[in-house]
Amino acid sequence: MDQTLIFLTILGMLIVTYLPRVLPMWVFSSKSFPPIVEAWLRYVPVAVLAAMLFPTLLVREQQVTLGFDNVFLWAAFPTMIMTWKTRSFFGAVVVGMALVAIARYFT
Repeated sequence: MDQTLIFLTILGMLIVTYLPRVLPMWVFSSKSFPPIVEAWLRYVPVAVLAAMLFPTLLVREQQVTLGFDNVFLWAAFPTMIMTWKTRSFFGAVVVGMALVAIARYFT
């Protein structure tokens, strides 16, 4: 493959991924939102995380699995409680990994 084509491809990928992140900051950085919009925007990260997390926790082998054999689901409950109480991302990762490791060891 030609080096110029590789460089242009990488440059194009950079533009396509970078502009959608930077343009809203440029456009909205000098504007203030109404309080209702700001309150609504605070829920966006939680909603995105839930949308990515719940299918991973609930679906195994293309079926919804709520049984006791789904160690990820059962490890998520104490991890969520600990995260809610401590507000520690690192603590959540450590507790979640430890609970899954313990559950896999005993099953």
